Amino acid sequence: MDTESDSPQGITSSADRMVGMEHSEVRYFTSYDHHGIHEEMLKDDVRTRSYRDSIYQNRHIFKDKVVLDVGCGTGILSMYVSDNKPVLLHLLLTVLFNRFAARAGAKHVIGVDMSSIIEKARQIVHVNGLSDKITLLQGKMEEVNLPFPKVDIIISEWMGYFLLYESMLDTVLYARDTYLNPGGLIFPDKATMYVAGIEDGDYKDDKIGFWDNVYGFDYSPMKEIALNEPLVDTVEMKALVTDPCPIITFDLNTVTTADLAFKVPYALTAKRPDFIHALIAWFDIEFSACHKPIHFSTGPHAKYTHWKQTVFYLRDVLTVEEDERVTGWVENRPNDKNKRDLDISISYKFETPDATRAAEGGCFYRMC
Repeated sequence: MDTESDSPQGITSSADRMVGMEHSEVRYFTSYDHHGIHEEMLKDDVRTRSYRDSIYQNRHIFKDKVVLDVGCGTGILSMYVSDNKPVLLHLLLTVLFNRFAARAGAKHVIGVDMSSIIEKARQIVHVNGLSDKITLLQGKMEEVNLPFPKVDIIISEWMGYFLLYESMLDTVLYARDTYLNPGGLIFPDKATMYVAGIEDGDYKDDKIGFWDNVYGFDYSPMKEIALNEPLVDTVEMKALVTDPCPIITFDLNTVTTADLAFKVPYALTAKRPDFIHALIAWFDIEFSACHKPIHFSTGPHAKYTHWKQTVFYLRDVLTVEEDERVTGWVENRPNDKNKRDLDISISYKFETPDATRAAEGGCFYRMC
């Protein structure tokens, strides 16, 4: 944790900044104080390369622009944007996100982060010789004073599990509405969520069915708790029983915070005769606001990312034949007590002439 003595003159310590803040907010911001979470994200090759490529392959867009990095963390994006010097590929793989912004020749980059990791980011920026082009501010985006009244580009790695877990997108939208010049760009600017049905009988029995008999005792009252908690894990492509279905796309140029609470339909078509034990969700990200668009997926068909997939186990086991359809709704909203948690409801309806296989139901889930 920062102390007043080792902070730059006039900068309040992290502990002082969080006085009076709700416990859930303190827990969220301090979770990014430890190096381990940043190591995991930086080692996510899909994530880091996608941001790097979106910047380096579109240097002309960033050249001489003022760039705002929302939630800058260790500073890798800001550094990529700031420095227009050519570098070898193997060296590119060693730098961090704020540096991405710096290396694209931006006029100036402003990085904002509440976590005390920003002290290390300042040191990283300094040792990479970019202190004159990058300003790092510690504080909440809604409370800091930027050295520029407006910015030309916003970059941010705001995505969480199930895309919206931890609600950092709200902060990006605040920055957009407050600081982005008319016609300014957002990197990335589009996100699409998908769902699909999977066969996962063994794990469901281990996670949910376990409570039916715990050393000879009936623990079934615990099943509801287990069922209501989504699982974040990697799913093998062979587990998918249905084709994927896109359920919602967010355009960061126009989306509002109200749009982040949604209820949308889905329809899944079975690819083969099998069982459906759960639905999974993932998202795709696009950097479409550039001449060389970049995109990546967090789905089971793509290379591993630290976001993995989110698994929602169903109450029923659906026995489907090829080309049969499962329909329903996905509803998402921030939790009333902690906006960074998500309350998710999923309904399902499986209609078939075989009444013994027809099923209809739903379940409530909380990501916390």
